[in-house]
Amino acid sequence: MNQINILWVDDEIDLLKPHILFLEKKNYIVTTCQSGTEALEVIDDKNYDIVFLDENMPGLTGLETLSEIKEKKANLPVVMITKSEEEYIMEEAIGSKIADYLIKPVNPNQILLSLKKNLDHSRLISQKTTSSYQQEFRKIAMDLSMVNSYEEWVELYQKLIYWEIELEDIEDPAMFEILESQKNEANLQFGKFIDKNYEDWFVPKADAPLLSHNIFKEKVVSHISKDQPTLFVVIDNLRYDQWKAFEPIISNYFKVEEEDSYYSILPTATQYARNAIFSGLTPVDMERLHPNLWKNDTDEGGKNMHEGEFLTAQLKRLGMSHVKHEYIKITNVKAGKKLVDNFKSKKDNDLTVVVYNFVDMLSHSKTEMEVIKELASNDKAYRSLTKSWFKNSPLLEIIQQAQYLGFKLILTTDHGTINVKHPSKVVGDRDTSLNLRYKTGRSLTYDKKDVLAVSDPKRIQLPSITMSSSFIFAKGDLFFAYPNNYNHYVSYYRNTYQHGGVSLEEVIIPFITLNPR
Repeated sequence: MNQINILWVDDEIDLLKPHILFLEKKNYIVTTCQSGTEALEVIDDKNYDIVFLDENMPGLTGLETLSEIKEKKANLPVVMITKSEEEYIMEEAIGSKIADYLIKPVNPNQILLSLKKNLDHSRLISQKTTSSYQQEFRKIAMDLSMVNSYEEWVELYQKLIYWEIELEDIEDPAMFEILESQKNEANLQFGKFIDKNYEDWFVPKADAPLLSHNIFKEKVVSHISKDQPTLFVVIDNLRYDQWKAFEPIISNYFKVEEEDSYYSILPTATQYARNAIFSGLTPVDMERLHPNLWKNDTDEGGKNMHEGEFLTAQLKRLGMSHVKHEYIKITNVKAGKKLVDNFKSKKDNDLTVVVYNFVDMLSHSKTEMEVIKELASNDKAYRSLTKSWFKNSPLLEIIQQAQYLGFKLILTTDHGTINVKHPSKVVGDRDTSLNLRYKTGRSLTYDKKDVLAVSDPKRIQLPSITMSSSFIFAKGDLFFAYPNNYNHYVSYYRNTYQHGGVSLEEVIIPFITLNPR
């Protein structure tokens, strides 16, 4: 560790000799001076890590010296030491952003504690966090070899995200490599788990996780009431770690009643997963019951143009036609601001549904815009970008208004997204779908180890485009690339955020119920 330079300013500095010797034995370098004027000269000539400053000195007082120090070096921590306990001195010092406040006589241990609190705080936290993760690492490794149920996978994924967020401010590349390798191993095992179990989840009365098509009936309906309006917000493409990034902002206005997770259906893509939420149906049933509203991958036109109609049809099927509801889709800032301006009128609805597309636009634009690609080069940056967007978005204003008007808030998404890093070659005919994480079509050729393959789509409740169509889903952080123009394609899409495949990040997604504070 680099030695720490302390500047100690006191007009009776000779009386502090024992304290200074104590610190020097602890490997601190201490420079002394006896007046505020001298201190300001010394600070100009040399960089210090911290200043101990006596308040009661002839000439420039401690408060005056503090003010001058802050003008010169705003981020230099200053610990004020004074004989006086007068409140106004304390208030002025605190108002001037002192790092600590000590009352004379001080003992060496108080000084040491103040140093640790102000200078070693982040290092000590880093050491403790790293050491805690090292202990947890073995447990996670053991869990990975034994996890065998959808509930255990949720628990394990949340644990990995907890440690990823805990370690993100710690400059320890080795720890990150270990965590990254655990996430990769987890996704490998999760792919096998989905491969083995997914089809069974659609059998009647199966022991299955909550899936997209059941989420509205099972988790939203019970909150719809004439006594309290409900705001149901679906943020497209929101991952569990991104929810954790902006949870502290929302908790200023709402308190979490229940934090839950559910499993997105496959493909983890908007036209399948989000339509399933609002229709309350699997894709194969949407095609059968609503052929006028459902579009397959190869059909012309937008695939999510009828979510409002799907929602109305689901409410009718559930015997809830009486529910006064409204569906609003926000695809740009202008539409978001318009809703902010009109939100008060939504208090008369029993249910207001808002689909907010921004995160989806952000992840897709990352493949198109180099600036976004640089800003969100990894999961830490992607979380930070999402949090920054949320703090400045009309969505936060909508949530603030919902709190003021007493709404119940339900917050979720349709699927997550993953940073894709490795290409997997696929060959298909010209009618093959274009998504990078799943393909549907005839005569698909692919590397079997890289995919979850389904030759009969109806077995997992997906419509077939033709009699011989099959589906393949990329596992882990793979993305599909065609052999022609392969290198250009790979360099263009590598390290971008995509969805449609099988990964913890795409499949296990947050469902949060909140009450206004």
